[in-house]
Amino acid sequence: MKTIHIVLPFLIILSLSSCGQKQGFPSSKSSAAVRAAVKIPPAELAKYHKAVFAAGCFWCEEAVFESIQGVAEVISGYAGGTTKNPTYEQTGTGTTGHAESIEVYYDTTVIDYKTLLRVYFASGDLTQVNGQGPDVGSQYRSIIFYKNPVEKALVENYIATLNASKKYKRPISVDVVPFTEFWVAEDYHQNYVPQHPENPYVQNESIPRLKRAQAQLSDLLKPGLVQH
Repeated sequence: MKTIHIVLPFLIILSLSSCGQKQGFPSSKSSAAVRAAVKIPPAELAKYHKAVFAAGCFWCEEAVFESIQGVAEVISGYAGGTTKNPTYEQTGTGTTGHAESIEVYYDTTVIDYKTLLRVYFASGDLTQVNGQGPDVGSQYRSIIFYKNPVEKALVENYIATLNASKKYKRPISVDVVPFTEFWVAEDYHQNYVPQHPENPYVQNESIPRLKRAQAQLSDLLKPGLVQH
């Protein structure tokens, strides 16, 4: 019985600190669902350039990029796999090939793609293989989806420079692949961190991760933004 008493609290703590243990959500919708939580109308979003990244839980990545000057909108979703219309539950099994990802809409007159890479590499531990913090599995792997040869070259040069700098004790573990398609996540995942600050995962993982990123990106934060 003593062993059970020791193990059970550990499992409870683990469940509260893992993005894969989200409980009490409504049933998933297909990625074609209306983006109710997105603040900017689709016609307005069409004016911006798009970039797609993956690095662990999309709640965390979305919050980091939302705080950056020149970023108009960030949408959580799925990319990198072949399954069409994936749901959160399907992606969480690790069998769809998809990773939790974000689609960043940005104003090129304010921020360029190379600066987005700076934000991306400040947003988490990009040396962790197939995961980010407590979130482990191919669905949490780190990926940069390039859309043209220029972006590919920028990404590869950026990674080569970081690896050569010996800034990290381990080599960077980021897949660099051509973009194919982005599937929008269910509405309840959009803008999750600011809407659910009481969530245990948000408190223990998302907000600390956001703070660490913002501390490195103070010159890029939106005017008047109060750092978390």
